[in-house]
Amino acid sequence: MKDLEPILLPGIEAKRPLIIAGPCSAETEEQVMRTAKELASQGIKIFRAGIWKPRTKPGGFEGVGVEGLTWLKRVKEETEMYISTEVATERHVFEALKHGIDMLWIGARTPFAVQEIADALKGVDIPVLIKNPVNPDLELWIGAVERIYNAGIHKLGVIHRGFSTYDKQIYRNQPQWHIPIELRRRMPNLPIYCDPSHMGGKRELIAPLSQQAMDLGYDGLIVETHCEPDCAWSDKNQQITPDVLNYILHMLVIRDTTQTTENLAELRSQIDILDNQLLELLSKRMRISREIGQYKKEHSMPVLQATRYDEILSKRISQAMELGM
Repeated sequence: MKDLEPILLPGIEAKRPLIIAGPCSAETEEQVMRTAKELASQGIKIFRAGIWKPRTKPGGFEGVGVEGLTWLKRVKEETEMYISTEVATERHVFEALKHGIDMLWIGARTPFAVQEIADALKGVDIPVLIKNPVNPDLELWIGAVERIYNAGIHKLGVIHRGFSTYDKQIYRNQPQWHIPIELRRRMPNLPIYCDPSHMGGKRELIAPLSQQAMDLGYDGLIVETHCEPDCAWSDKNQQITPDVLNYILHMLVIRDTTQTTENLAELRSQIDILDNQLLELLSKRMRISREIGQYKKEHSMPVLQATRYDEILSKRISQAMELGM
C-alpha cells in the first residue's frame, strides 16, 4: 500500500495532530450547530457526529437518522468545516455521499459489513477511517483496510479506539498499544488516529490518552465533544466541551523527531506500556493465587506442594532461557 494518499483535505495543515471533533450523536439541530460553531471558533476544521448509532443493547438512543445529515450539511455551509460520520451499511454510504459528507469512518462493530461498504464506495474519492474491531484481532483490522483499499479508496487511515475485554479495569476499552504499534510496523504509510473518548470511557482520561497517542507518533485524534456533555443522549461520561478540548490540545507535547531505534523517548514509552501490561497480568495471577489459597484452606491442603513447585520452576526457567532471557 505504498500509493496511499494523504487524508488531508484542502486547507488543512499537514501537521500533527489532525483533530476531528464533535458529539457522539447528532441529537438536535441546535445542539449540532452550537457545538460546531464553538469548535470552529477554536480552529477545528473537521466536525464529527454520529447519525446512526449501533448500540450494544436495544433501547438506547440509536441516532436521528437521515434528518441529522441535513444538520451536518448546514454545519458545512455556515462554518466551512468539513463534516464526517460513521457508516455501517450500503444505504448509509449512499445517504452520506448524497448529503456531501467529506469523510467517513467504519465502526468497530461492523466487520462483516466492510465488503458491502467497500462495494458502495467504488469510484468515490473520499477519505475513509477504519476503527479497530471490538476484539484484539490485528488480522481482522488489516483485512478491513485491505477491503476498502481494493475498492479504490487510497485516502485511508485507521482509528484506534481500544479493545473490549471482560475484565474491565481503568479503561472502557483496553488500549493494547502493542497492536497498533505492530500495525504501523507492517503498514508504515497508514495514518493512525486515536479515539481517547471510547478508549477511556471517562472524560478525565482523554488528556493522558491523547498524550500517550502523541508520544507514540499517532497522526491525530478523534474526540467526542459536546456543547453540554452532561445532557448528552449517548456516552455522556466520555464527552467534553469545546473549551476543555481546546485546553487539552494546548497542553499536548508534540514530539516531531524522526522515529528510529535510537529514539529513546519511543523506546521508553514502549517499556512503560509493557510494564503496565505486566502489572495487570501479575494482578490477575495474584487473584487466581488467592483463590487457590482459599481452596487449600477450605480443604485442609498444605500450602506448599513440592511437586507442583518444582514443575513450575523447571518449566519457567526453561521457557525463559528459550526466549533469550
